[in-house]
Amino acid sequence: MTDTNPPKQLLHLVFGGELESLSSVTFRDLADLDIVGIFPDYASAERAWRAKAQETVDNAHMRYFIVHLHRLLDPEQTGAEKKAQ
Repeated sequence: MTDTNPPKQLLHLVFGGELESLSSVTFRDLADLDIVGIFPDYASAERAWRAKAQETVDNAHMRYFIVHLHRLLDPEQTGAEKKAQ
């Protein structure tokens, strides 16, 4: 029997900006944050994150992050589902 349910969306946000210091996660200017996008799975978010990080490799203060939006939207998610990411 084939499962007809589509895979569960595991949304991820990729964003970045220039940090005030290399020892903190405080951005210099929130108006200049680069919102790369929201992605349907970790693999595609990671590809976008790697591409943006590579573009800005010459600026040591520039950092990009992946936020697991699905964890914020569904904090009761089971441990097995978390491991699958």
